[in-house]
Amino acid sequence: MENENQVLAEVCEPPENALHSNRKGKKAREFWKNIPFLLMLLPAIVVVFLFNYLPIYGVLIAFQDYMPGDDIFSEYTLWIGFENFERFFSDVQFWTLMKNTFLLCIEGFLIGFPLPIIIALMINTLKGKRTSKVLQTIFTAPHFISLVVLVGMLQLFFGRYGLINNIAESLGWERFSYFLEPEAFRPMYILSSNWQDFGWSAIIYIAALSNVDPQQHEAAILDGASRWQRIIHIDLPAIMPMISVMLIMSIGGLMGVGYEKALLMQSDGNLTVSELIATYVYKKGLTGVPDQGYATAIGLFNSVVNVVLLIIANTTSKKFSENSLW
Repeated sequence: MENENQVLAEVCEPPENALHSNRKGKKAREFWKNIPFLLMLLPAIVVVFLFNYLPIYGVLIAFQDYMPGDDIFSEYTLWIGFENFERFFSDVQFWTLMKNTFLLCIEGFLIGFPLPIIIALMINTLKGKRTSKVLQTIFTAPHFISLVVLVGMLQLFFGRYGLINNIAESLGWERFSYFLEPEAFRPMYILSSNWQDFGWSAIIYIAALSNVDPQQHEAAILDGASRWQRIIHIDLPAIMPMISVMLIMSIGGLMGVGYEKALLMQSDGNLTVSELIATYVYKKGLTGVPDQGYATAIGLFNSVVNVVLLIIANTTSKKFSENSLW
């Protein structure tokens, strides 16, 4: 009897090769089923590869005595190791550049990171949906203003003959050169950047808040919870994972300020605070007598600092919470 049961079990049990072929066939069917979506994704993959991954080999010139027109790989390539990095670390402007970049980024981060969260919570608590959509449109619109136009607007308002100075003169005060005074550079830069981007950054938090179950708010209202208490105990916990991820990414790009806006706002008067790592790289690599190997070394150093900050932020978040990028 036992032999018969064993034989029946062996007969009924599908062979291992058959199971393997079934899994293989299922994967093939899923692949062909997703072909349209993969084709839609292909242009994005090509663009990212061409403009983000393919140029990475260019960082090799940071370790070369490179001049424009030289071959990166040839028998005439002059490899100089870490001389470009040592030259930057011994540069008299090194600590000034680090200080200016760090202060501008950290002050902008302290103001700019919580602002979109506050705006998203405010819009989410509005009862009128039409009002919230109008406000969201108004807050998002400045994001689409180009940097050149934005700096032009700052000139119209804060230039020596701008609106603010005209009003000040009419009140009997003296004109103040905002673009020539070092102490005015960071407030203008940070506040204008946050005005331009806070509405756009709030979109992701508004989307996360839309997933909150309305029944939680209804139950809290029945229990006598105020609007502030519902924000603290329902809305904030719901978007906390998103806040953690965005915090990690923001810290990872803390030193990654671009050169365009700072360069447009630079003047001889505010150069002591407006000269950043990004603007220094631009000037060394693309103006005057280009020293692209040196400029690449500075840019690579700045990228390494950002990667280190990203790893520290992710490790800290993973240690104290369940949210991390990896």
